[in-house]
Amino acid sequence: MAGLHYKMVTDSDRRAGLRPLESVGKMEEIRKCIREAARVMDRTAGVTDGSGSVIACTDERREGAEDMSARAFGGTDDRTAIAAGRSYLRLTAADRQGLIAFIEGTDPTSRTYLELLGRWIEAALKERNTDAERESFLKNVLLENELPGDIPLKAREYRISFHAPRVVFLVRIDRGESVGVLEILQGLFPEGRREHVLAMDEETFVLVSELDGERGEFSDRVARTIVDNLNAESMARVHIGIGMTAENLKDTAKSYREALMALTVGGIFESDRAVVRYDQLGLGRLIYQLPTTLCNMFLDEVFPKGAYESLDSETLLTIQKFFENNLNGSETSRQLFVHRNTLVYRLDKVQKITSLDLRRFDDAVLFKLASMVRRYLERQGHGPSGRAADGRGLRG
Repeated sequence: MAGLHYKMVTDSDRRAGLRPLESVGKMEEIRKCIREAARVMDRTAGVTDGSGSVIACTDERREGAEDMSARAFGGTDDRTAIAAGRSYLRLTAADRQGLIAFIEGTDPTSRTYLELLGRWIEAALKERNTDAERESFLKNVLLENELPGDIPLKAREYRISFHAPRVVFLVRIDRGESVGVLEILQGLFPEGRREHVLAMDEETFVLVSELDGERGEFSDRVARTIVDNLNAESMARVHIGIGMTAENLKDTAKSYREALMALTVGGIFESDRAVVRYDQLGLGRLIYQLPTTLCNMFLDEVFPKGAYESLDSETLLTIQKFFENNLNGSETSRQLFVHRNTLVYRLDKVQKITSLDLRRFDDAVLFKLASMVRRYLERQGHGPSGRAADGRGLRG
């Protein structure tokens, strides 16, 4: 067999077929095993890929070098080999990567160390594969891609409690701000039997957590923990939708849909809120499920043609503050830094344009509801009566 030589792997080598390890996660798992082994072993050991590139070594200076003997061994069908004072072992649990464990020495003690190291790494990789399969299974449950009858059986296989009540938290990050978010969430909720963190796509993450205490209090506490930590560590804008309690694992799909709807409806009517619960959507839930034709008919009944468009931004801000202060004119004037007569003038102007006196409760409710309907239509991509959205309106 070829002798032992070291050289750095170059770009030309890689173009010639020296492939890097396929999974970065598996590479980190292997390095973790080697670092632990370095604490108890008195000789150099490590792992190469099939091309002989050292991907992990107890002597970190050798990582990235090329072991020509390992490369030659990789081209054979042998399970073990000895060359140039080293022992080599093919890792059968990772044959897709062609991984090879090695250790300095050819004596029985060295070979025993190598066998133990190989089994340790293979067990770690197998466990990681199981974690990936468990994650895929949970995603399929949430997306309703698993047969209902198969879910209890697979849950038992992956050691996931089927009957435990759970809540689904859907975490969405603004585009381009999701770097490191998965790692932060996994640090907050380490993979175990009670909590599972899943990455649905680059901007959407899911926490499936067993219920611990009263649902409302528990949901708010967990959501606040997520928001506070993500804001502090990643500076990302976070929006969280929370579903209702799922009584068993199969029902988490329903809780996931509810969390998704909470995010969607909250984004329309309460865009300033970071956390939206499905059981607190209020009127937004009702309006969201109305057909657009019915919404347009309602707006045509409430506002004369062109009336709402005639309200300028100053007037809309006044209306919004008036509603926020429960139709209290004195407090609204104070917050807007205007004289009370100025507020009265603006409300009279609204009444003249829309025929609605916002000082009357019934008219105020009608205007508020119509504003929410209008906002919903705008977020759907078109304005009232099929006109393009102008982006104006009261916040929900």
